Amino acid sequence: MTSFTYKGISLPVVDYYSEETLHYAENEFQMLDDDIVCVTYPKSGTHWMQEILCLIWCDGDPSWVQSLPVWERSPWLESIPGLQCALQSPPPRLLASHLPFHIFPKSFLHSKAKVIYTVRNPKDVMISYYHFSKGLKIVKDPGTLEEYMEEFLSGSVLFGSWFDHVKGWMEMKDRANIFFITYEELQQDLRGSVQRICRFLGNELNSQQIESVVENASFQKMKDNKMSNFSLIPESIFDHTKAKFMRKGISEDWKNHLTVAQSEYFDRVYWENMRGVNMTFPWE
Repeated sequence: MTSFTYKGISLPVVDYYSEETLHYAENEFQMLDDDIVCVTYPKSGTHWMQEILCLIWCDGDPSWVQSLPVWERSPWLESIPGLQCALQSPPPRLLASHLPFHIFPKSFLHSKAKVIYTVRNPKDVMISYYHFSKGLKIVKDPGTLEEYMEEFLSGSVLFGSWFDHVKGWMEMKDRANIFFITYEELQQDLRGSVQRICRFLGNELNSQQIESVVENASFQKMKDNKMSNFSLIPESIFDHTKAKFMRKGISEDWKNHLTVAQSEYFDRVYWENMRGVNMTFPWE
C-alpha cells in the first residue's frame, strides 16, 4: 500500500485521499458561521460524537441517524467523497475531521463555526487503532502490538502523531468557538455531557429530548444501527471478518493488552511529549 505525506501527516494513496483534496480543504474550503465540526484524532470517539451531534441537531429524533449513513450526515472534510458531500450540503452543515490544527481549513479562524474536539486516553486510542488497522485494507498490516506501539508513539500512523494533534488543538482551547471534551467524560456522564454540548451549541433541549439523545447514542443502539456501525463500508476498504468498526466502546481496555513494561514505556514517551501542556486529563 503506497502512501503520501502532507505537511507531516501520512495518508494512503487510494481514491479516498489526495494531496489536492487536502490542499483544497486547508486553503480554499470556506467555513460558514453556522458550521459545526466534530474533530478528533482517529479512534477517540469520533462516531460517538457524530451520533450525539446528529441527534442534538434533530432535537433527539432518531429518524435521521437511522436512515442515512453517518458519513453523509457528517462528512469528513479531508476525504475526496466527504469534501464533495460537504460542498453540496446546504447550510447549516454538520462536518467531521481528523485533521490536525495546522492543516485544518484556514477559513475557520475568521468564522464563528463551532468545533467540538474529543480527546481520549492515548493508550486506549492505540489499542483501538491497532485492532481497527487489522481490518483496514488501505493501510499495511499493523504487525504485533509491540511493533504497532513503536509506530504509534513515533507518529508513523494515519493522521500522524497523537501528541502533535492534541497539542495543536489544545493551543486553541481559549477560543470561544472550540469545545473540548474527553471520551472518558462522555462515558462517565453522557447526559451531563450532552447538556454541556447543547449549551455550547446554543441548542437547549428539554429533558425528554436529552433522554432520547442519550438513549440513541448508546453503544448498543449504535452497534445495532447499520447507518452508524459502518457495516455499509465497502469490502474494498474494510475487511469486516478481520475487525469490527465498533469493537467494545469502553475505557481502559489497554489494561487487557499492555504488559507493565509496555505501559511504563508508553508513559515515559507520553510525559516527554506532553511536558508543558497546561491541561489535566482524566487518565493522568
